[in-house]
Amino acid sequence: MSVSVKQVVSVIEDLAPLRLAEEWDNVGLLVGSYGNSVNRVLLALDVTEEAVDWALAVGCDLIIAHHPVIFRPLKALRTDLPQGRILEKLIRSGLSVYAAHTNWDKCHSGTSRRLAELLGLSNVSVLKTMGQSKNYKLVVFVPESHRDAVFQAMAAEGAGHIGDYSHCSFYAQGKGTFMPRAGAQPYLGRVDELAHVEEVRLEVVVPEQKLPMVLKGLRAAHPYEEAAYDVIELHNAGLVYGLGCIGELTPPLAWPEFSSLLRNLFPAARVAGRMPAEVHKVAVCGGAGAELLHLAHATKAEVLVTGDVGHHHALEAEALGMAVVDAGHYATEAFLLQDWHTLLTKFAHSKQLPLEFHIFSPKRSLFSDLHLTRTNAIM
Repeated sequence: MSVSVKQVVSVIEDLAPLRLAEEWDNVGLLVGSYGNSVNRVLLALDVTEEAVDWALAVGCDLIIAHHPVIFRPLKALRTDLPQGRILEKLIRSGLSVYAAHTNWDKCHSGTSRRLAELLGLSNVSVLKTMGQSKNYKLVVFVPESHRDAVFQAMAAEGAGHIGDYSHCSFYAQGKGTFMPRAGAQPYLGRVDELAHVEEVRLEVVVPEQKLPMVLKGLRAAHPYEEAAYDVIELHNAGLVYGLGCIGELTPPLAWPEFSSLLRNLFPAARVAGRMPAEVHKVAVCGGAGAELLHLAHATKAEVLVTGDVGHHHALEAEALGMAVVDAGHYATEAFLLQDWHTLLTKFAHSKQLPLEFHIFSPKRSLFSDLHLTRTNAIM
């Protein structure tokens, strides 16, 4: 069975629609075609030449990366320079590249949420709220004989999820009327005769990003030539999305205990600012999130855990009276590759698709320890 790039990446987009990405970002399919066939997929943070060579060596057709291989507009495609050499290799080999960057960072299941889970935080919420997804009620009228078939078709595409429950619906019996006109080929009734039909009113809740596929499933399973349905926007909106997360340590940890937890997760982590005697609330942001320091302070966090902390961020933390932990850009994002692997493998198994997924890890880190004494290392 042939599987397309579009089918594979739609699993990522269901959770992290492209519209969530920051305006400055460049996400989606960056090299290749959505129609290209896929058998093997490489999951990587960065599309380096090493990653591309590894993908080709194991026979991958698609790379799904966190960081875009094309970030700024290209003014030239120089194959004697690193980026041009990578792009040439991708195009010549027919290897597609897809990026899920800030859209994945901001989605409910994204980078910061998982970082909060790794630290054992409870009562986790979005640190910088940037929007909320919509929910719709889908109401369809269907003969009793096809009620279950239509419902299962919609549920298979993501309809009927409320909290931790799936396959949620409501249905009630009633009567529908219609008159087929000339040219119609009705499932029930006759042309130019008013039909009275026993039908079921079936209602389900659908997240906005799943609505197109749910409607497609409905139409495919519905026996009528023209299915009657309503789509109603709900005021009880969906999941909040944004940058970073904040949560609580229950029970609170003394600083030595908390720093030990950090050291086990992020051996190269560094700390700046003022370390509290006890840690109650922690803000996190995978990648580079030091700009969220003031917001973290406003929400009563004693610590912000992120990456790419600079000199001025350290001064800000000191002035605010809180600690900022630089756990490393790579280290605070690398675990998302395993999340993608689990998500995509589950999808492949559920659809019985012949797909393989591989996680790429660089042979060495970008930064090496110079073995210098660091007075700001976590103690």
